[in-house]
Amino acid sequence: MSGITGWIDHMRDLECERATLLAMTGTLAPRGPEAERVWLSGRAAFGMRGSNPDGRGPQGPWTLHEAGRTVLTALVTGSLYDTVQLAAELRLPADVTQSELAGRAYLRWGERFTEHLDGAFAAALWDERTRELVLARDRLGNQPLYYYPLPTGVLFGSERKAILAHPAAEAVIDADGLRELFGYAGTAGHGILKGFWQVRPGHVVRFGADGERSYRYWQLTAEEHTDDRDTTIARVRELLGDSVRRTLGTGDVPGIMLSGGIDSSAVTALAHKALAERGGGTVHTFTVSYGEADEFKKDEIWGSPDAPFVQSVVKHLGTEHTDLVLDTADIVDPAIRAAVLRAKDVPSPLGNMNTSLYLLCRAVREHVGSVLLGEIADAVFGGFAWVHNEKLVQAPTLPWVAMGHFGGGKHGLGGDLLAPDLLTELDLNGYAGDAYADGMAQVPRLDGESSRTMRMREITYFHLTRWLETLLSHDESLGSANGLQTRMPFCDWRLVNYAYNVPWELKNFDGREKSLLRAAVADLLPDDVVNRAKSPYPVTQDPAYGHALTSGLSALLADPAAPARELADATGVRALIDDPSVLDSGMRAWVARANVEMLLGLNSWLRTYGVRVEL
Repeated sequence: MSGITGWIDHMRDLECERATLLAMTGTLAPRGPEAERVWLSGRAAFGMRGSNPDGRGPQGPWTLHEAGRTVLTALVTGSLYDTVQLAAELRLPADVTQSELAGRAYLRWGERFTEHLDGAFAAALWDERTRELVLARDRLGNQPLYYYPLPTGVLFGSERKAILAHPAAEAVIDADGLRELFGYAGTAGHGILKGFWQVRPGHVVRFGADGERSYRYWQLTAEEHTDDRDTTIARVRELLGDSVRRTLGTGDVPGIMLSGGIDSSAVTALAHKALAERGGGTVHTFTVSYGEADEFKKDEIWGSPDAPFVQSVVKHLGTEHTDLVLDTADIVDPAIRAAVLRAKDVPSPLGNMNTSLYLLCRAVREHVGSVLLGEIADAVFGGFAWVHNEKLVQAPTLPWVAMGHFGGGKHGLGGDLLAPDLLTELDLNGYAGDAYADGMAQVPRLDGESSRTMRMREITYFHLTRWLETLLSHDESLGSANGLQTRMPFCDWRLVNYAYNVPWELKNFDGREKSLLRAAVADLLPDDVVNRAKSPYPVTQDPAYGHALTSGLSALLADPAAPARELADATGVRALIDDPSVLDSGMRAWVARANVEMLLGLNSWLRTYGVRVEL
């Protein structure tokens, strides 16, 4: 687990700026409290916090010196999965650090070095020969990497807060940032805060004295799918199994977050199989659930409790299992909510999904240093509820925004409690519509496909681009805040591109969501788990949670110094305070909670980070 940050300035000597670099690096301490490393030269300063799950400390910065001068300095965060093969190709020792591997690959192949890296990574390299900073991000965008251009250089970091620790960076959000935040558009490269950007997935960005330029080294491609059903099922099994083996690595066995759904259960079963093939080892599984006050109630989103299916997998595979039981007091604890905001850097509509996952990551970190998740399987194989609702499938906007509208939302995803005049200025639905049109223009397509197959290809493209920009950062940030590395086998780019080209009727050949994935792992899991209908990540259904949210709204209205008070729709807020039952459960509650969480989160964010609103 690690985080990286740095500063390039073409007009000043940075060797005397150690204190500033340490302040930037210090913000990343949760990503690696065990060790800190910094490197400074005349024009570049790099910092890193972290440790690997095996406790060896951060792998970098790596610096190459020739003839008494620095040639190249490299930092890598995340995980490279092809280190042995790449080291052999570069004629390096098998135990070479990731940072050196990336640096040597750059020296061999230049900016195309990322084409030879496989894994979930973000990289920063200072090329002293050309006086250029090179930033790169993995193909799917597992690892975040932000940057902030300066008149004479650039700042970068794994988190925005690392950049904000530099005196030249300002915490400002303008109308465009508010649109991105409340529109939940997942625009690649958007940094939310004014002047902030993020390296786009599958891209390399270079910064020299003459400016910035970008190179795209990977993207989804449209290819004719010629495999029959049985071959397709076998290929999905092969690709996913290989990805699980590589994300497991060869060191200590990581944990697996298990919900009892087909996604995490598939990862668990394949990890169990991989460990058996390499000589044994016990899979450690972890689950979050809620206490007695939250007796499960079926609704239109959550169809079944996780516990019976989790126990079925645990018994079937013989995993070592830990169940974290939360109550409402845990997820409304102000200290935990503040910690979640610090972890994510920006407000989020996901509410108690954030707090419960944060607490689960904290508990998991007491046992293991890294954890595998079943995330993005819904994006890859079509498991989201909105792809099985024809009205939502045909909606001319982002699918999840359409889902919010279906549940009673009116503005973006979480914007309904903003003041009417502000909503008019922001036009969140127009922003989401523009994002949709931009995405539609970029979808890789094949001639001759049926209209249905084409439409589902378009929806899948939005899942694998814009939705992942919101989802992957969610998991990564909450894990990293606890020093826990998250790994996602479904993010393997080979699996993703293969599945992208499987026709929709084959992905759902038996009429159920993700039937292709179910078939690929059916022999490894109990029948009840294989046949379980989709049920999203669990949330509390305790009415006390809604009351806690409305108490927060009351406090906001009563505080004349509350930063978001003037941005809120006081009438709409009071209506929720008067009737908190709308926040209890179901689709309507999911949307209403998103609205409250975004307003309360915005207020805390503006205050905590000192963010200035410019409209």
